[in-house]
Amino acid sequence: MEYDQLKLENQLCFPVYAASRLIIREYQPFLDKLGITYPQYLVLMVLWETDEITVNEISGKLILNTNTVTPLLKRMEALGLIKRVRSNSDERKVLISLSDKGKKMREKAASIPLQLIEKINDESIDLNILMELKNTLNSLISLLDKPRKG
Repeated sequence: MEYDQLKLENQLCFPVYAASRLIIREYQPFLDKLGITYPQYLVLMVLWETDEITVNEISGKLILNTNTVTPLLKRMEALGLIKRVRSNSDERKVLISLSDKGKKMREKAASIPLQLIEKINDESIDLNILMELKNTLNSLISLLDKPRKG
């Protein structure tokens, strides 16, 4: 019996996984200059949009479990990028906000997306096609991230 459905080349997941890893690899030289990792960069982007939010809100935006985000936030606090404080209204909640260092890093990071596009820009892939791909992936994420019934 043939198992074509199990061939790597026939999987949706593999090109998405491989592209993600390769894109992160392209980001890394820019992030190294800032002294941060890609997951830390993602957290900073969330906080640059909405400062002072809960760990659960960050986890939700990044589609990560809180037990993955919490150690990441502790490392970021040790680096002086964020502040973690218990909510006055609900001590079970931890509020995350940017430190001055985290706020200042925004200006340094602002050029990264454009630098990345310039680095990977190739006449064989039009920028409009990349934007369509991003929109398609966002639709797929929305579909897959819906709460499950049953």
